[in-house]
Amino acid sequence: MTAAEPAVPTPAPGKSPGDRPPRDHRMDGRARLTLVVLLIAQFMLAVDFSILNVALPAIGDGLGFSLAGLQWVATAFALAAAGFTLLFGRVADLVGRRRIFLGGMVLLGVSSLAGGLAATPGTLLIARAAQGLATAAVTPAGLSLLTTAFPEGPARDKALGLNGALMSAGFTTGAVLGGVLTDLLSWRWAFLINVPVALAVVAIAPAVLKESRPEKRSRLDIPGALTVTGGLLALVYGLTAAGEHGWGSPYALVPLALGAVLLTGFLALEKRSAAPLVPVRILRRRTVVWGNLAGLIAFATETSLVFLMTLYLQQVLGFSPLAAGLSFGVLGAGTVLGGVVASRVIGRYGTRATLIAGGLLQAGATASLFALGDDRGWLGLLLAGTFAGGVGNMLAIVGFMVTATSGLPDEEQGTATGLATMTQQIGITMGTPVMAAVVVTSGTLLTGIGLAVLVNAAIVLAGALLAGLFLKHP
Repeated sequence: MTAAEPAVPTPAPGKSPGDRPPRDHRMDGRARLTLVVLLIAQFMLAVDFSILNVALPAIGDGLGFSLAGLQWVATAFALAAAGFTLLFGRVADLVGRRRIFLGGMVLLGVSSLAGGLAATPGTLLIARAAQGLATAAVTPAGLSLLTTAFPEGPARDKALGLNGALMSAGFTTGAVLGGVLTDLLSWRWAFLINVPVALAVVAIAPAVLKESRPEKRSRLDIPGALTVTGGLLALVYGLTAAGEHGWGSPYALVPLALGAVLLTGFLALEKRSAAPLVPVRILRRRTVVWGNLAGLIAFATETSLVFLMTLYLQQVLGFSPLAAGLSFGVLGAGTVLGGVVASRVIGRYGTRATLIAGGLLQAGATASLFALGDDRGWLGLLLAGTFAGGVGNMLAIVGFMVTATSGLPDEEQGTATGLATMTQQIGITMGTPVMAAVVVTSGTLLTGIGLAVLVNAAIVLAGALLAGLFLKHP
């Protein structure tokens, strides 16, 4: 439920298309409660993504995983989360977003309980894949519930800003919380902690969230669903295999090629489908295409920077995993600040300017980390650089979310947020193997990290410039 929307004033001269003038739009009590429920769910999903990273060695010892098998704890989640997100986004549009959201939360609670009680590696991997499926259902459904609950303008921008801030803070919190729970209790609590939160959301959400689905239900594009899901599964598997076996390995090249073929076939099918999974008109929108490209770069570069700085802190400076995780609390603070101020920046300067400014700030802060040396006296630079980069990254992410979901009717918000969530998951998956490949090209670890930092910053800069150029006109 939202308050009545005031009339939209005429855009000021010089504003680029898609940039909107500020409007006074206040949230009522129900809208705030809706926002809280959705933000809690998205925060928990973000925590769930990273909470097991620190706990992996303990999981391996507890269940007898081989070193190679531990990789599948992350891979099983990533495959399901990225592979099915576009499908679930469209299904949410057709059968009801609240229904898919609640079903995903139930699946998350059940799979988390199963993972926490797992006695064998196979059971744990099935539970982890089910958590990925839950993420693929809840994330686009939750985002589309959010974007349809708040009309375009300051209220939606603020909601997306808070969502982005808590999502990025959740990634950082997950890394820290995973270490604390593993050290103080057991790795099993990295799973079990989700259960009471999921139960609370499922209990409260039906009374708070309003169902949204079209009056006339379209049929699901089965060929398109099979093709895009298979293509995304192959793509994510190939990216993951590249990080493990190298980019020249057949384990990476074959699935990457298969993914490219299937995704190309998907685009061809959508052009001829009477009820496409993703309407071609959406894929032709400049804001959708370039907004998602900006989001892909933002997620790929910042998550891979965390990987690079983890290598630096642990293998160059000799920090413990828990101490390294705590160091990223500063990055989390930067992302929270960026998310909080993003709606104000967008309201004053527009989404295009916000994307550019966020990218430039992130690129500059990342490039400064090239100066890091091999003693702990450089920790201050790392903290300052990651804080500033976190602010810039979150400005870019919120700008991406607003850009990629604006100008579309409510009945297509699930598809739009599904595309945005797919972009997020692929970016998170592909960033680390790309940067890992850069690191190993140098003779020493510190030199390789420095080179990867420069490549990372250059990619961010290129993304900001491209967004500025191609989002100038609709």
